Amino acid sequence: MDAADEGDLVRRVARGDRRAFDELYRRTAPWLEVRLRRRCADPDVVAEVLQDTYLAVWRTAGSFAGARNRNGGGAPGSAVGWLWTIAAHRLVDAFRRRARTARVPQVPLMPSTAPAAEDEVMAGRVGQELEQALLVLPPEVRAALRATVLDGLSSREASVLLGVPENTVKSRVRRARVALREALS
Repeated sequence: MDAADEGDLVRRVARGDRRAFDELYRRTAPWLEVRLRRRCADPDVVAEVLQDTYLAVWRTAGSFAGARNRNGGGAPGSAVGWLWTIAAHRLVDAFRRRARTARVPQVPLMPSTAPAAEDEVMAGRVGQELEQALLVLPPEVRAALRATVLDGLSSREASVLLGVPENTVKSRVRRARVALREALS
């Protein structure tokens, strides 16, 4: 392995040679880390980029080896240049992700407060009065109100569900709201 240059190591990695990958990493990772640190002060980003780079090398070494064979050899050091190109692209991607994350506005959380006892009592009383008022409504009016308010259907959808014309649904909902307003006031 010591006699192989980086290009030979990449070609061996393309064939799935784990030892060649380990040797390529041993030779190039310190140099690559120094270059990345010159461009990024965050050690976590540098570590992530290094990991992504060598993962890409393992997965795509065949593209380098194939290009080198088609070109009839290649210049010395071209494997290191290929490695740096991958790392530089990964670093740019990391900067873009960081910028997108920084642009997401922070939503302030509302302080959680328990409702006042008076509010709970009033809600219970209003809830009971509403329940009583709903029971007084004719069943067809109650069904139209349930379909449009509770189920969230449009008048047209409620008319299909209930089997009545759309205008009938609208008039029943209007009657229900008037009756409820009178019962609760």
